[in-house]
Amino acid sequence: MTALLGSLTLIASGLPIGVAWVGKAIIDAVVDQNTGDVLRFVGVELGLVVTLALAQRAIGLLWQLLGARLSIDINVMILEKARELSLTHFEDPTFYDQLTRARREASSRPLSVVTGTFGLIQSTLTLLGYLGLLLDFSVLAAVGLLLAAVPAAIMEMRFSNQAFRLRNWRAPESRRLNYYEYVLANDKHAKEIMLFGLGHWFLDRYRGLAESMFSEDRALALRRTGWAFLLSLLATGAFYGFYGWIAWQAAERLLTVGQLTLSVVALRQGQASFQTILTSVGGMYENNLYMSNLFAYLRIPTTKAPPLQSSETTEERGIRFDGVGFQYPGTDRWALREVNLFVPAGQSLALVGHNGAGKTTFIKLLTRLYEPTEGRILLDGKDLRSWGTEELRKRIGVIFQDFNQYQLSVRENVGFGSVDAIADTPRVERSLERGGADAVVAQLPEKMETSLGRWFQQGTELSGGQWQKLALSRAFMREEADILVLDEPTAALDAEAEHAVFERFRELSAGRTTILISHRFPTVRMADRIIVIDGGRVVEEGTHTGLLEQQGRYAGLFALQAQGYL
Repeated sequence: MTALLGSLTLIASGLPIGVAWVGKAIIDAVVDQNTGDVLRFVGVELGLVVTLALAQRAIGLLWQLLGARLSIDINVMILEKARELSLTHFEDPTFYDQLTRARREASSRPLSVVTGTFGLIQSTLTLLGYLGLLLDFSVLAAVGLLLAAVPAAIMEMRFSNQAFRLRNWRAPESRRLNYYEYVLANDKHAKEIMLFGLGHWFLDRYRGLAESMFSEDRALALRRTGWAFLLSLLATGAFYGFYGWIAWQAAERLLTVGQLTLSVVALRQGQASFQTILTSVGGMYENNLYMSNLFAYLRIPTTKAPPLQSSETTEERGIRFDGVGFQYPGTDRWALREVNLFVPAGQSLALVGHNGAGKTTFIKLLTRLYEPTEGRILLDGKDLRSWGTEELRKRIGVIFQDFNQYQLSVRENVGFGSVDAIADTPRVERSLERGGADAVVAQLPEKMETSLGRWFQQGTELSGGQWQKLALSRAFMREEADILVLDEPTAALDAEAEHAVFERFRELSAGRTTILISHRFPTVRMADRIIVIDGGRVVEEGTHTGLLEQQGRYAGLFALQAQGYL
């Protein structure tokens, strides 16, 4: 398409010159009363005009198709880059500013660069043709008209730079505006917005921020338009000055009527082509400023460290945390510190502690969503950094407390636990039964093919507990995993459903290493071993009975929860 666009651009750039020259020939033939030449040249001009119209239509079609193609390809590049980034990137506001800037212009700026380039080529070739016609008449006219358009072009580039800096500077405000809009028009927030009467508050915030951004845009647009008008008068004055001189020469019989017509057309179209060139240069300058955001995003380092060449010779089977500490980027506080722990293969471990104690961070380190700031983690005597990421994660089945609710079918919601087996219906059915979601699916109109959620037509919404059962089923899809991790997996289930899930979980996890995070002690006490984390450190460990006998942190938490049942 690009090659064809280039060819048509060359054709379209030469045709206006031909039309202008044939127009002169027609007028001279009329003055000479040569009927044959008049008709012949009219036919030639008709052919040229039809060809030009066809070329312009074809160029418009190619621009449209190239725009659609580029929009898809650039957005795929952005999403591919996002897929390669680490979890820490997605927890960094600066990264979201970069992503916002890249995505904001992704569907329009690349096409503008392409169309601007070809438009520049076409206008340059057309201008050269008109200059060839004008140079025979007046070198001064040709040069003067070109110079008269320069100030307006410089002004446009200056304001393009200001507009770019303004939009880049307020990327955080743009994200905040999008967030207000998301909260006001999203099903997850609708209940609280209505019950607490928050609609006016968010709408006022949205309106105030939008009005502020509009005021900045309006001020810049007014200045830009005012200067553009004033400087355009310079080019217009130059054109009419030369126009008057040419008309005077024609009146004095120094030029033929055909020469007058050709000169006026060449002057007007030549100046228009030059202004188009300057506008294209200014537009390409502006487009490249915005494209720099896309390139900056695509250059975010994603090179993963090569697998560590481990020299470990131990044959232990299990998970070992060896002096592990972790700090979130940009903070001085240790989320975990001096964690020394060994979990033998096949043992069930429960993590207990207040919210923010470091339990979920422990899981993210184990799954290599984060790398330890200090220390190391071993799996079967081998440093996690020496494992391939995919190989490691295939061994681990995880469900986090903030699990995803995909607005897709039941099969997809469950099958994503092992996406290669998503078409394996017996495996999906086994996972549904293990997660306790088989009864839920049995009541749905299209069973496993039922679309879930309210975002799309004919979707069925589920309760929090039903969604959680599907998330549990998703974890059980990874049948080859020998490590199961459940981070508050039953928070939305009633006591009976929770008990059933864990009885089933205990049966299915036989021979596997299991790590459980829960605030519910009837669940925690099922574990072979319990770890109490406080302030990012392991402060107690042992069995349920042993920890109660110590009368420490665990015993206090257990007693506090038990009071609620008295």
